This record gives sequence, structure tokens and C-alpha cells, in this order.
Amino acid sequence: MTAEVLIREARREDVAAIAAMFAQDTLGGHGDSADPADLPLYLAAFDRIAASPNDGLFVALIGQEVVGTFQTTLITSLTGRGATNLTIEAVHTRHDRRGRGIGAAMLRHVIEQGRANGVRLVQLMSNATREDAHRFYERLGFSRSHYGFKMKMP
Repeated sequence: MTAEVLIREARREDVAAIAAMFAQDTLGGHGDSADPADLPLYLAAFDRIAASPNDGLFVALIGQEVVGTFQTTLITSLTGRGATNLTIEAVHTRHDRRGRGIGAAMLRHVIEQGRANGVRLVQLMSNATREDAHRFYERLGFSRSHYGFKMKMP
């Protein structure tokens, strides 16, 4: 790691930097955009996330620069005797900052958040094409356990 990474909850002023990171992603195929005309869509999503008691959006900073992001959701289920799981979504490190320990810092943070909330399980899904990311997650202690299924809605 080249500098200290600070993890904090995302703020509205971080949203453009987060969207720009997603727009640079060539594997995800989510159709993200750094176009300022699309910023209101991202801000509306940010507002919904911020209003949810079970969702969190975080950024990783080096200095004042946003270099990574991830989202979390606490899910309580009747399975496991009413256990709560922590799901990690949209883990992303800025392309020019990869390989510097930022992703590991973000995931250590979320795992500690899970411990603090007494969750039974920390889980995430990763695009099947992201083989480097899969090795990264496995190095951090995650294991492959389920198949994921999705249905895109029109």
C-alpha cells in the first residue's frame, strides 16, 4: 500500500467520482456513465441508499481523493434462526490505483462492520469474468459456495 486508506460513508459530493469509476469498468457491462447529464440518476439512487436503515455506501480515500467504493446491505432472514447476513455489492477500486491494498482495506472494513453487527455471514457476488477478483476474494478468506442467477427486467 502506498498511502493510508481511509474508509468512510459516502457523501453526495462523492457520487460523481463513484459514477466515474463505474463508467471506466469494461467488464461489468452496467452501462454506467460519467456524463454530468446522468448525475441526477446517481444522486437519486444515492438518496434511496442513504435513506435505508439496512444499506450503506462507502468510499475509500487516499488524502481527499476517492479511490474505491463498495455498498453493503444487512439482510435478516428466517433461515438460520433469524440470522442476519451482510451482503457486499459494487466493490470497485479505481483502475489506476489497483494493486495497492485499497480493495483489501475496503473488505477488511466491511468484515469488521459485519462482526460489529453480529452477522452470521458476509457474502458477495462477482461477475463470472472477473477471475482476478475471484482470486483476490479467496485470498481474503471468501470461498465459492453458490451459483448466482439473474433475470434482467425490461
